[in-house]
Amino acid sequence: MNEQYLDTPFYGLKRLLVLLILAGYKINPKRMRRLMKLQGWQTLYPTPRTTRIDPAAYKYPYLLKGLPIERKNQVWAIDITYIPMKKGFMYLCAVIDIYTRYVVHWGVSNSMTAEWCTEIVNHAIHLQGKPAIINSDQGSQFTSEVYVNLLKENGIQISMDGKCRAIDNIFIERLWRTVKYEHVYLHAYEDGLSLYQGLQKYFTFYNGERRHQSLNNETPENIYLKAAA
Repeated sequence: MNEQYLDTPFYGLKRLLVLLILAGYKINPKRMRRLMKLQGWQTLYPTPRTTRIDPAAYKYPYLLKGLPIERKNQVWAIDITYIPMKKGFMYLCAVIDIYTRYVVHWGVSNSMTAEWCTEIVNHAIHLQGKPAIINSDQGSQFTSEVYVNLLKENGIQISMDGKCRAIDNIFIERLWRTVKYEHVYLHAYEDGLSLYQGLQKYFTFYNGERRHQSLNNETPENIYLKAAA
């Protein structure tokens, strides 16, 4: 069961039951549920919503439609995603430079607060300089006073995806898929510290070693360091 979970964490009871029966095991749904509970099996399926909209907050327009992105630090994208663990889950927030696909900063937390997201952006600015635009969804973290004020104080334009248009933030959506399938789903992290350490190694690999076809087989780090701001 442990080996199968690492291979197919997206299997639910029905698919797992068929798999074991075909492998020659005599098992019924009741016993399958008991074994899954004992093993701590948590099927990966469409995740809890990480976009919680504050209906009273001002929504900023989407600024990237038709915009040629031609340099680093022209546009950053920020988002939050759900990270499953052996017991429970945590949240991952990352900021990516659209032109180079370079992850400028990231962090993990057990809650999705506006202050946490704002601090990640603040660290990114101190590390890499200020972007012209930051794009996000319409989540309450990104319409909060503390987040909006940080961007305004630094002269950063605020761009937001249209409602129900995840494709507007397609580059960071691709990042989430890559991180999960190349790293998270291959490990059963038990605590926040091991998750952080694992992601730290992965993002070092992603930025500095993983070559992208869209970057002419260069790494994001090489492109980011060589590109003019």
